[in-house]
Amino acid sequence: MHAAYDESATLREARKVYFEVNAFGDDGGYGSAWVDFKLGPIPMPFPNTPARVRAVRYHDLHHILTGYDTTTMGELEISAWEIGAGCKGFAAAWVLNLGGMFAGLFADPRRVFRAFVRGRRSDTLYDERLEDMLDETVGAARRRFVRESDGRVTAADVALFVLAQIAGLFVGLTTLAIVLPLAPIGVVVGNLSRRRAAHKTA
Repeated sequence: MHAAYDESATLREARKVYFEVNAFGDDGGYGSAWVDFKLGPIPMPFPNTPARVRAVRYHDLHHILTGYDTTTMGELEISAWEIGAGCKGFAAAWVLNLGGMFAGLFADPRRVFRAFVRGRRSDTLYDERLEDMLDETVGAARRRFVRESDGRVTAADVALFVLAQIAGLFVGLTTLAIVLPLAPIGVVVGNLSRRRAAHKTA
């Protein structure tokens, strides 16, 4: 879902709106045991590991700063943007984004390439202190970290995009090999969790 964020609001305030608009819950789903990775319209549940949670706390802020929404295409674009801008020491972010960026070739390669080039001119929050960033305004953070592409594409942009896609193919196939056997477990756990939640609210 897409939302507009007041540039004078803090990232903490904007994140609350982001959670509400996307129905992620008060904690953004960080405390959930499982999350859905969508293969097209098909949800593929997988464990919400501590490494993923650590990365997604920053990833969510990137959605706010870049304007990419949480639709399938928006997630593929932000995957490419984060790879272009750099995921620093966050291995889970590299893995998830490389797979997402590769999947983008089958959805809209031009948009994914534009997002990657935009990322190459920008920087991610991955090496910033999260609590400090949450107190910064949306506008100030955008000016510091997000740079718009002037439309020019360099040979280095193309070469790195190709290398990232090759890596994404390998990562994507490996991830599917891990996720597919776990999917039935995730479906059962997810159904049980939803039933418990419905029982509590009844």
